[in-house]
Amino acid sequence: MVDLQHKRNFCITAHIDHGKSTLADRLIQKAQIIEERQMMNQILDNMDIERERGITIKSQAVTIPYKAKDGQNYELNFVDTPGHVDFSYEVSRAIASCEGALLLIDATQGVESQTVSNMYMAMEQDLTIVPVINKIDLASADIESVKHQIDHDLGLDSNHACLVSAKTGEGIDDLMEAIVTKFPAPTGDVNAPLKALIFDCHYDEYRGVVVHIRIIDGRVKEGDLIRLMSSGTDYKVEQAGIFKIKYEETGVLEAGDVGYIIAGIKTVSDVSVGDTITTVNNPALEPLPGFKDVKPVVFSSIYPIDSNDYEELKEAMEKLKLNDASLIYEKDNSLALGNGFRCGFLGLLHLEIIQERLERDFDQVIIFTAPSVRYKVKTPCHEEIFVDNPADFPEGKIESSQEPYINASIITPAEFLGSIMELCRMKRGAQKNMQYLDEKRVELTYDMPLAEVLFDFYDKLKSYSRGYASFDYELTDYRPTDLIKIDILINGKPVDALAQLCYRPSAVERAKQVCERLKGEIARQQFKIAIQGAIGSQIIARETVNPVRKDVLAKCYGGDVTRKRKLLEKQKAGKKRMLMAGNVELPQSAFLAVLKEKEDN
Repeated sequence: MVDLQHKRNFCITAHIDHGKSTLADRLIQKAQIIEERQMMNQILDNMDIERERGITIKSQAVTIPYKAKDGQNYELNFVDTPGHVDFSYEVSRAIASCEGALLLIDATQGVESQTVSNMYMAMEQDLTIVPVINKIDLASADIESVKHQIDHDLGLDSNHACLVSAKTGEGIDDLMEAIVTKFPAPTGDVNAPLKALIFDCHYDEYRGVVVHIRIIDGRVKEGDLIRLMSSGTDYKVEQAGIFKIKYEETGVLEAGDVGYIIAGIKTVSDVSVGDTITTVNNPALEPLPGFKDVKPVVFSSIYPIDSNDYEELKEAMEKLKLNDASLIYEKDNSLALGNGFRCGFLGLLHLEIIQERLERDFDQVIIFTAPSVRYKVKTPCHEEIFVDNPADFPEGKIESSQEPYINASIITPAEFLGSIMELCRMKRGAQKNMQYLDEKRVELTYDMPLAEVLFDFYDKLKSYSRGYASFDYELTDYRPTDLIKIDILINGKPVDALAQLCYRPSAVERAKQVCERLKGEIARQQFKIAIQGAIGSQIIARETVNPVRKDVLAKCYGGDVTRKRKLLEKQKAGKKRMLMAGNVELPQSAFLAVLKEKEDN
């Protein structure tokens, strides 16, 4: 086993698409821990969704051996992290298990918004940061400009930056040498009582909960009795080991190691990310600080299409929560859709990924309601409540309401400045600052309501800037707003799952959009279907699904016109009777159509 001085724990962090997973591939290939024929792109991204979208969702740890130029053997534990702002909680947990961070910067794109926020996250944990300029093999690479940005925008020393091409493998040897010389060895006492931080978990059908840990002090071996400090439950360690793409059993983990333990934990709710593991015989006096509580920003309800599948959905949510600590949920009920869950997400991409994982990994057939943010509402009794579900919106007049605001930072090439400023203005953004980072790039800072960013802001930003603009945000505070609830009525009956909370001046436009989309999804009946948007008892939008017309005059060949009129009147009366008794069935696609932003013409 390698001693503490020759271990290095670090993470690879960067903005989206700057090449983290490709760099991880090259490091693994260099260490030859798997055969060449098993090597593939994005080897650490083991979910289908990650491969299809080309993004990392879950941070993954790997242990690789490295022989330095001086002949010394090292053990490198590294974590490949996600780049998208919705998964920044994953990044923060990965960072907590490391002493160093490789900050990857694209040689063609330069420093972007997530680069800056990830750097600050690493600085908060006192990590040693080594800047790495990637994609130097591209014709459009501008290394001098990126070095200037590292000095000017990040305040790091660009002379220490490593130049690599993760695609071709150029510069990887120098980078690995920099890892062992520039990153500090982990600190910790092997003989102290065991303190291990849980930074991730996942559920295995055959083994129960597999716990991913970073050992801070002490050692854990197979056969030890361990205690989870937050729940106080005890388990016996069945297996301990390290990650080498697959699990490699070592039997023991010591201070400074990153690895996994399997202890026959069947109760999913017992394990929580950020908890401390210690031994029963020689327990630690106090737990490690853990992680900050995650604060969801987008809320939506999930319901099974068949209400009999509720228990299955509940089980799937528990297992998913284990693997994704940033998912927050509680029980919910809807008149239209039955029992379900009200969930909190870190963003719209997070919501999409959870939906896909429930459908693929757990075979759930589910409906999501329209996403919403959490508002502060003052009731007529002067009581202040938080509302994120339209069903909880107080009936009658409210005294005042407040909505969450964000501090949005957008870095864009100067040529797209006009259209992006117009987009921010349309989304009720107030410009705070604008500064030129260099001749080509501008950083815009806006105060903006979070609700405006929810639906289509990110997509429009990318299309207006041809994909070059980058966007990052942080929640700041609550500010007064004029909030109302839009009810959607189908043939005069409100559908609670389609109700939305909205800023009053945008209400008519929003209601029209929802009614238009529903019109395209609801099948025609033999009677007229009215789709209406309403604020209280006032109708503000309407669409009509016309009836299917049966040709009752087909058998009328001749005779007086009164015969035809009589048949048409009879048909009219029949349709009126059907309308009174007719219930309209809403397909799943109708709920999804409300979520999708209409394509711009």
